[in-house]
Amino acid sequence: MSRPAWTAENIPDQRGRTAVITGANTGTGFEAARILAGRGAAVVLACRNSAKAADAADRIRAAVPGSTVTTLRLDLASQASVREAAEEVRAGHGRIDLLVNNAGMLGSRERTVTEDGFEATFATNHLGAFAFTGLVLDRLLPVPGSRVVTVSSIVHRGATLDFDDLQTRAKYRRDAVYGASKLANLMFTYELQRQLAASRARTVALAAHPGMSRTEFTRDLSPANRFLFDPRIKLLTGWILQDRAIGALGMVRAAVDPEARGGECYGPPGRAQLTGHPVRVESSATSHDAGAQGRLWRESERLTGVSYPLTRIEA
Repeated sequence: MSRPAWTAENIPDQRGRTAVITGANTGTGFEAARILAGRGAAVVLACRNSAKAADAADRIRAAVPGSTVTTLRLDLASQASVREAAEEVRAGHGRIDLLVNNAGMLGSRERTVTEDGFEATFATNHLGAFAFTGLVLDRLLPVPGSRVVTVSSIVHRGATLDFDDLQTRAKYRRDAVYGASKLANLMFTYELQRQLAASRARTVALAAHPGMSRTEFTRDLSPANRFLFDPRIKLLTGWILQDRAIGALGMVRAAVDPEARGGECYGPPGRAQLTGHPVRVESSATSHDAGAQGRLWRESERLTGVSYPLTRIEA
């Protein structure tokens, strides 16, 4: 007999816990913040646009009276902003129970670089999350049951990482770069979990993806593809698209389900993993390449200058 669908009703009481969620002013990140606030968590919305973050916080407070919601300016495309945000969150929070690396971008059709000289999509989706996690990890490590959840995408399937050209200077294709950054999210998660386990940390790392959900992320798509995500044609596309509140449940389950374990990934069920309430899912074989995971980690340390406060403890 199959188990009942995992819903917000399955979320344990989160009172006394602090959750930092990047990119939480809109889409599935906003829904995850709203859901966790509804279960009692103190939620920090870490977002690039401060005005939109403040508006999102107001909407959550209105939906969840008495909730504790604060904002943090974080531009993952800027290593300076990452460091400033990390210092601010460390100063304001002695402990973090949940860090959800949700923020991401699809990127422009033409290659752009950040102020640090990195290709913008890779910088935002991977390097920013890598650096921010490393800089606040010591606020999670002492906390029993603390978790780092990084949000990937089903488009990681078929993606590859070219370690000779991670900044895609030679050949830039927007969709391929986005897929590679989402593959990097998974490789980062699995390598982080390996290192956490080796150091016998109380923190674990998990991944999630929202399947195909209607969010403002579609603003970067072509007009033809944006049409498919239009709520007005929901009856036509409901079988391949789902509401963002359901899409958000993957990252929420990875963050709070007592049965979830480090190194797991959660997303919609089925072979295509497009829609549905979250279950444990398998990512691509490429994402599990331990050698590539380690190489990406070392390169990320070199590019960001961030080293993690982890010490391997031999059995």
